[in-house]
Amino acid sequence: MHDAEQSPGEGIRVRLAVVVPTYNEAENLPRLAERLMALSPEIHLLVVDDGSPDGTGDLADGIAANEPRVSVLHRTGKRGYSAASKEGLARCLAEGFELVATMDADLSHDPEVLPLLAATVSNGADVAIGSRYVTGGKLEVDWGPMRRAVSQAGSAYARLMVGTGTRDCTSGFRCYRAATLKRIPFEQFESEGYSFLIELLAWLNDLDATIVELPITYVDRVHGSSKISGHIIREALVRTTALGIGRLTGARRRAALQA
Repeated sequence: MHDAEQSPGEGIRVRLAVVVPTYNEAENLPRLAERLMALSPEIHLLVVDDGSPDGTGDLADGIAANEPRVSVLHRTGKRGYSAASKEGLARCLAEGFELVATMDADLSHDPEVLPLLAATVSNGADVAIGSRYVTGGKLEVDWGPMRRAVSQAGSAYARLMVGTGTRDCTSGFRCYRAATLKRIPFEQFESEGYSFLIELLAWLNDLDATIVELPITYVDRVHGSSKISGHIIREALVRTTALGIGRLTGARRRAALQA
């Protein structure tokens, strides 16, 4: 609950970049951009579009033409959440942002939580995660029991393999301290899909980063379709298992200490 006399984004006092990977999100992006821009003059939006056939990239260009705090990265190389995220994060770090956030384009993440995530990092955390699985977190989605089980079991398995106390290992709603992200050797990542989030969490954990989870209410997308597929789920299982083996052998920890 925000103070009625205070803007939700008033606490954001440093430049914050929000990286939003997109693929066929033309119906959602304008509303997301509008809500983010209204939060704080310190917020900048980077849309990383993977050549969306529905024209999301062109739409993003139109938004950017009228709003200097919005920019667009059109990707022509290998598609996928991991590659898009890495390119987006690299762009923001190169441009000198102090805080860098990531969130989904489908409006499942409430932008008004972003200032709280940013404040948590500004107050000492390395990473703040919008979490569905901590006390106060909620799922308001029309998922069947199988999808719910896959989501919860996937996060539990990742927690075990990574060796972290983080409850929501697959949440893409995060805010990072830029200085901490600069210690991550993204060139060593092997993920293509959403297992990128687990791989990044593993590195952060091995670097002894301070990770704080804040409860969020995760809602279903209204427009468009989910990008989760059987291939993405299988890749996440394989990569998470590999991360666990790396932790057990000590290889990952040694690599982190050399980063």
